Amino acid sequence: MAKPAFSLDGRSLITPQSVSEHLNPQTDAQLADVVQTAAAEFAIIINVAMQRLSSTQNRADAVKWLIAQLHDVRLKYGPAAWQKLAPIIRAHSSAEILQQCPFTKWSFEKPRGYSGDATLIDFIYQHPAIAEEVAKTTPLGRDIFGYTINAPGPVAVRERRDILTEFVDDTAARVGPDTEVLAIAAGHLREAESSAALRENRLKRWLALDQDPLSIGSIVTQFRGTRVEPIDGSVRGLLARKHQVGSFDLIYAAGLYDYLSDKVAIRLTQVCMEMLKPGGTFLFANFSDEMADDGYMESYMNWELLQRSEADMWRITNSCATADTVETAVWYGGNRNIIYSTLRKRA
Repeated sequence: MAKPAFSLDGRSLITPQSVSEHLNPQTDAQLADVVQTAAAEFAIIINVAMQRLSSTQNRADAVKWLIAQLHDVRLKYGPAAWQKLAPIIRAHSSAEILQQCPFTKWSFEKPRGYSGDATLIDFIYQHPAIAEEVAKTTPLGRDIFGYTINAPGPVAVRERRDILTEFVDDTAARVGPDTEVLAIAAGHLREAESSAALRENRLKRWLALDQDPLSIGSIVTQFRGTRVEPIDGSVRGLLARKHQVGSFDLIYAAGLYDYLSDKVAIRLTQVCMEMLKPGGTFLFANFSDEMADDGYMESYMNWELLQRSEADMWRITNSCATADTVETAVWYGGNRNIIYSTLRKRA
């Protein structure tokens, strides 16, 4: 992997450029003709999309069509050409129109300085915390927003939140009131809002680790007086064992692996397995290589991800399975836009 433009250490955070360097570490002058052809195809697509958006009828269908077309272009011309085409799309005049959508705009502008921040995920959840941002947008922006947050990727993210809640509650039901949970890159920990185990005090602690102080502040405010324990910490700190946080019955990382190279992902998984109690489970999730919104996300939203296939997930999983690992699984969410891995330690 090329030298990253970021470090997961609480001082600098994830940037699209860091992912681009991993995906496309070299510039190839021979791509010029391919990129020119791809740009010409995009020009036709966006002309049709803007005509459809200019009407007040079926704007959601117009956005759905555009997202599908960008996905197809991304696949058709390959990752190297796409890495050159995406900035062209971002610079197109249509970006000003599509970024009237508050979700798209927040991702593009990155008010917290990095991609995929907790507030961006709150847009997907349609959480009350982002109501003010949504209210400020234009009627066209609200129409676009009406589809972007219901595209396959966001649908999968909402399902992921519910899966995490279910894992916590099931673990508490199995282990009992001494259950200890660790969320890595916790964001705003929205999965805790609907947890019966947390609500009924059937947990010993739910440690929420994140390196964004705004996310930690949100957790402190919302979950004061509960079993949730926020901690300002980083992946780098975990890998260096700077965070003496103990052991857990469940550890999970929801959106973090989308930004980690295989080398870092494998090492983090190994560390998490070491932090599990006997019988404990580690879960990590990743946007899959079947996701349908990637073209729109990487262009208009400037939100780049390392998507993984089932084989990719198994490679990480198998690299971390030891004699103490009694069960491993790799499985897709409902619409296959997010893929999961679970590893369970011997009791």
